[in-house]
Amino acid sequence: MKASLTCLAGTEPVAGAQHAAVQRLQFFLSESTWSQDAVNARRLELLLADPATAPHPGGVLVIDDSGGRKDGTATAHVGKQYLGSVGKIDRGVVTVTTCWADERVYYPVHACPYTPAHHFPRGKNDPGFRTKLRIAADLAARAKAAGLWSSVRWRPTAPTATRTASAQTYTPPACRS
Repeated sequence: MKASLTCLAGTEPVAGAQHAAVQRLQFFLSESTWSQDAVNARRLELLLADPATAPHPGGVLVIDDSGGRKDGTATAHVGKQYLGSVGKIDRGVVTVTTCWADERVYYPVHACPYTPAHHFPRGKNDPGFRTKLRIAADLAARAKAAGLWSSVRWRPTAPTATRTASAQTYTPPACRS
């Protein structure tokens, strides 16, 4: 992440890692008490309100999982799993994402890290474990609830679905990072 932070802060990737602007940005992103869900909800609200970026029937909701190599055990969500970026099974972190795209524009909607089963006390049988496919379905439901993908009718079939008074309403679980 440091290389990305240095770019955002306008410094060189290696030489600028200790630059004050990079360190301030790192602190803001990792230590501040802002709500990433609230910031993302507001960002999506602004995108949906702008005619240039608002969703329409000609666009699509793209679901993807992307991963990168990561060694060690201190970083959350690390596990031996397939990493498309290297084309093989390796130790790394995978994030499932949704992105809105049409012929003019694309932008990220939601992202949620995949946590491999070995991080849970009961492995794949643990109630907190979610497959990448389950995470993808949850993110698609969150995108629909946010106002994207409105022309698709959602019918939850997974056991994690929570039905309310309306049989058409689905409340996906929050992303656990």
